[in-house]
Amino acid sequence: QDTICKHLSLISVFRSVFGPICNFNIVCAADITHDDYKNNTETPYLWDFDDWLFDLLKDNRQSQDMCDPNPCFNGGSCQRRSDTEFECLCKEPYVGRGCQKGANVKCGHGFCMVDMNKPPYYKCKCRPPHTGPDCMSKPNNPCDPNPCQNGARCIFAGTKHLYCACPIGYTGKFCEIPGDCYFRNGETYRGGVSVTVAGEDCLNWNDYFILARVGDPFMRFADFDGLGYNNHCRNPDGDIRPWCFIKKQGNSKQVKVLNYYHVPFFSCCHSCPTVPPSRGSSFSQCGIGKPKRGWRIYGGTKAFPGSNPWQASVQSRDRGSYLPYGHICGGILISSCWVLTAGHCIAQGKQYQVVLGGINILEQEAMDQTIPVTDIYVHPDYREALFSIHNDIALLKLQVTDSPYCAKETPFVKIACLPDEAFPAGTECVISGWGATETQSYSSQLMDTNVFLISQEICKAPHIYASILDDSMFCAGVLQGGIDTCQGDSGGPLMCEKNGTHYVTGVVSWGDGCGKKNKPGVYANVLKFKEWIISKMN
Repeated sequence: QDTICKHLSLISVFRSVFGPICNFNIVCAADITHDDYKNNTETPYLWDFDDWLFDLLKDNRQSQDMCDPNPCFNGGSCQRRSDTEFECLCKEPYVGRGCQKGANVKCGHGFCMVDMNKPPYYKCKCRPPHTGPDCMSKPNNPCDPNPCQNGARCIFAGTKHLYCACPIGYTGKFCEIPGDCYFRNGETYRGGVSVTVAGEDCLNWNDYFILARVGDPFMRFADFDGLGYNNHCRNPDGDIRPWCFIKKQGNSKQVKVLNYYHVPFFSCCHSCPTVPPSRGSSFSQCGIGKPKRGWRIYGGTKAFPGSNPWQASVQSRDRGSYLPYGHICGGILISSCWVLTAGHCIAQGKQYQVVLGGINILEQEAMDQTIPVTDIYVHPDYREALFSIHNDIALLKLQVTDSPYCAKETPFVKIACLPDEAFPAGTECVISGWGATETQSYSSQLMDTNVFLISQEICKAPHIYASILDDSMFCAGVLQGGIDTCQGDSGGPLMCEKNGTHYVTGVVSWGDGCGKKNKPGVYANVLKFKEWIISKMN
């Protein structure tokens, strides 16, 4: 089939396996097959966010006001029942312990949008040419009414193809994309680009598919004034360029997954810097990262540049090989020339390098620092048992690049602090990485998620890890299952924050499976190894 567009080679310019790129530079008339208009046979979604989250919130609020901040989703009101109990009173059509489930919300050929301004607090956004409150109505002629926008002409060719002939200055499947550009990293961009180069529509920022999986963008980015009840590409988090969320088919045909992608459209001026200049080579202070706009995340989501500036990608190849290095583990930059990682990440006959600063390990990014490893120190008491790994810690010494420095401090590369004391059980900390384990492939984009520290007493319970755990390790996560080291990397950081300073409290080590109930992730206890770490660095 010949396509009208002569520039579709640009579609191959993908930057991640996580989703499509917003399209700013393809100028063509769109070709839409009639299959897009066939009846949808999928079962409508019951929008659902599991109740275990609210049990977890309740368990970790025992010394706080149970209703501050409000734990109820979707406009629900919180009623305090006692010092340890609360109840969410839900607005229709939401149900569940935290008003997190949308009951009987059906948007057949469309998307469910949350609108807290008026009942029923949601509405369906239909994919053209479908209409109606549940997006199930369809005209006999796909061009009537005209789905093309901005004065474009709709052409229905035979029984299979529909085309939108776009006027000059507009692109996209329905000619909805104006010719556009952005300045610097696009934080000030307020244009209407909302379609990817592969033809996928961006999700509305208030789409329930987003809210149910990673939280409310309007809460997370409360100090960003560019979000609206639309699907326009934006850069609310200081990323390197605007982006949007999209919905992709998962491994199962019955599962949809949430992904995101950057936009490849052009900067308004080619001389604008895309990366702020370095502040110098030395690291002035440890543990100071880019401030995160507060929201609750109980599942891996995209990390933006500078949010985990101590994160390292540890990469290896066979010694003497000319093949490219491949990502195998995470790591933590703790000084200009030292990276902390897990002992089990180190293998004989390999040579190593680390990559700092970037978030996409499949491409060279402007903020990347790639540095060879010159020496490796695995803890002398490292050992692997049948069900566990003990003293699972290692140090990588980096090659000097600008004497006496190895890594250089930038807004995207900073060092983590070593802990001075243990953090109490119940502390909410952050793990980050690309999801690599010995048995699971990884994503190309850096992800992060929140986990809770769990007491040794609980972790050593017979139904959890019993006597397997020793004082060289601790566990963190969610006992109900679902959030685990599968969200991070072996060797990656578990960072806990105190008074604005971030401390590397744990190193991702091992676990029993992935996200199992009563089997949280296990981490090397960095505080126990602090003296050994300092002695090697000195």
